[in-house]
Amino acid sequence: MREGSALDIQVDSIERVLKNATEVMESSKYQIFEICEAARNEHEALKKELQQIFEELDATINNVDRLESEYRRSRARLVEVSRDFQHFGEKDIREAYESATQLQSELSVNREKETNLKLRRDEVQKRIRNIERTIERAEVLYSQMNVVLEYLSGDLNQVTRILESAKNRQLLGLKIILAQEEERRRIAREIHDGPAQSMANLILRTEIAERMLAKGELDVVKGELGELKGQVRTELEEVRKIIFNLRPMALDDLGLTPTIRKLTKDFEEKNRIRTKLDVKGKERRLNSGLEVALFRLVQESLSNIVKHAEASYVHVELTYGAETVSVVVQDNGVGFDKAKMALKLREEGNDHFGLVGMKERVELLEGNIEIESNVNAGTKITIEVPYGELQREDGNHA
Repeated sequence: MREGSALDIQVDSIERVLKNATEVMESSKYQIFEICEAARNEHEALKKELQQIFEELDATINNVDRLESEYRRSRARLVEVSRDFQHFGEKDIREAYESATQLQSELSVNREKETNLKLRRDEVQKRIRNIERTIERAEVLYSQMNVVLEYLSGDLNQVTRILESAKNRQLLGLKIILAQEEERRRIAREIHDGPAQSMANLILRTEIAERMLAKGELDVVKGELGELKGQVRTELEEVRKIIFNLRPMALDDLGLTPTIRKLTKDFEEKNRIRTKLDVKGKERRLNSGLEVALFRLVQESLSNIVKHAEASYVHVELTYGAETVSVVVQDNGVGFDKAKMALKLREEGNDHFGLVGMKERVELLEGNIEIESNVNAGTKITIEVPYGELQREDGNHA
């Protein structure tokens, strides 16, 4: 009875602590959200200001070019009337001199305006970059607080059981949520740095084309529209690649082999790294979860090669065995010292290559992963996963 009472008191104490911590985290989360929103509003205002500066700078540069041309003509006119007294009188000389002086003054003012606008442009661009870093840091903190709150607001009646029997699962759950948040940030950055920036540029160039059209410069407008069409096509391809990275439709429709074949082909074209895919054994459709997991493991391996390996050749081998499916990804890059890498992971806890995450995912599939690497001798990753109950649900194994 005493043990039960002590446990109830302990759970009550934990509940009060967690409740207070949750309230503080909720308050802090909304404060960070408000900071992030304020930064976003300032970011939008600065982008509009920058666009106005670009427009004003464009007009000023055109004025400077026009005034320079007119000033050269006025100087030539002044020299002409000053030398030929037989045809030009004092009035002509005075008018030529006043015209040249006026143009010189306007030119000086516009040049100074151009310089000031360029300085202002650089300053605003710098502020935009700083605010973007602030927004990114705030989003990271906000995501981390969401993760912590999910755990703090869980079922407290299960605390004892979690502490006793599911500590590793809890940590794994936390890593899964963090991975989801990281993936969301990666997608947001990819969209912000790619399609979003290009769309803003498209709007600006469209406005320039409108001004050229108003001036009757049809040839310039035609060329500009041609470039815009090409840029839209490029961005459409980027959006399709983002969609493919999120969830390749070919994976559901065609299966693992065709999707990895497309992945390796796109990898070779994008990164200029010669890539070969070999498929062995009798191909079959697998459970969709297993197909996605294997696809992501290959994708992560290729991503590591781009970031770290400095390789010129990659060999991917997909083998369908009687009871297992295996994937081998091998490159001829710089490699790494496994002993030093293991020591670094223990000391810093920083999985620079994402290898720990890959190992955990393979273990969830009850499979094995082996990593072979030496300095200047490339890296070979071998993954083997049993079919087990992970055959495709519809029973189509062919």
